Amino acid sequence: MSGSDTGAWAIDVRGLTKRYGKHTVVDDVALQVRPGRICGFLGPNGSGKTTTIRMLCGLLTANAGEGRCLGLDINTQAAAIKRQVGYMTQKFGLYDDLTIRQNLDFVARLFELPRRHEAVDRSLQRLGLVERQKQLAGSLSGGWKQRLALAACLIHEPRLLLLDEPTAGVDPKARRDFWDEIHRLAAQGITVLVSTHYMDEAERCHELVYIAYGHVLARGTANQIIAGAGLTVWSVQGENVAARLEPLKAAPGVLSVAAFGNAVHVAGQDEALLAQAIRGLDGGAELRWTRAQPNLEDVFISLIGRAQDNYGFSA
Repeated sequence: MSGSDTGAWAIDVRGLTKRYGKHTVVDDVALQVRPGRICGFLGPNGSGKTTTIRMLCGLLTANAGEGRCLGLDINTQAAAIKRQVGYMTQKFGLYDDLTIRQNLDFVARLFELPRRHEAVDRSLQRLGLVERQKQLAGSLSGGWKQRLALAACLIHEPRLLLLDEPTAGVDPKARRDFWDEIHRLAAQGITVLVSTHYMDEAERCHELVYIAYGHVLARGTANQIIAGAGLTVWSVQGENVAARLEPLKAAPGVLSVAAFGNAVHVAGQDEALLAQAIRGLDGGAELRWTRAQPNLEDVFISLIGRAQDNYGFSA
């Protein structure tokens, strides 16, 4: 996710910083994404994901930083960027008391689209909303509201989609359908930056950026991030295993202790220290230990465990 041909980037920003009073919620963030790529933006609540997205699309002004979004300067051409970006917020932002078609027509008017009725028709067709176009938005399920929100994002034919936890609260089938659509859009050359808490969704992204407390901690493909973490992971099973492993959380060399179904993963970077911590566990012989391959969730839990909190300020 780096290179010298910066003209080829859909997003190319560096030094992005946002402060609210004494709190720095985004601190010196650099981000580069090529056209037609899906970049997963991951991190715990309050890590600065939403703030970063809003700076990229011109809704917030950075206190520091520079760069370009779709070739436009983020500091001086924010209005032009907004017209070429589709931004889907965490919460449903359309009108419950308007129909699907009326909501899309309203968005088309905001963008002053020529032949807006045709634009609405295309948007309805693209997201499979034609048969429901007269239904009130407030009566839709979470998955159909998600489709409507994406249709609204796409109605002006943006070159970049910024999606802020777009699948929160929707069922697994709706999530899968949504991601199939995202990949179709990327194949058409649209760039996507999407924040998510779901590891299965992270694995569907071309590349990932992990941010915690305003700082980028890891970036690259899923395989690159896992390899770069250098984790040793043990999978542990046994009766009441989670409670019995509680002392390991404070042991030297242990970065994370996290439940995965009927097992618990114990991870660390120093293999010798990790082995020493395991040997020192009372009753360890009654537990079944096997070496495991680290996964993205192991890596991200370990990263957040090492990150420095920014006083719990939410962003």
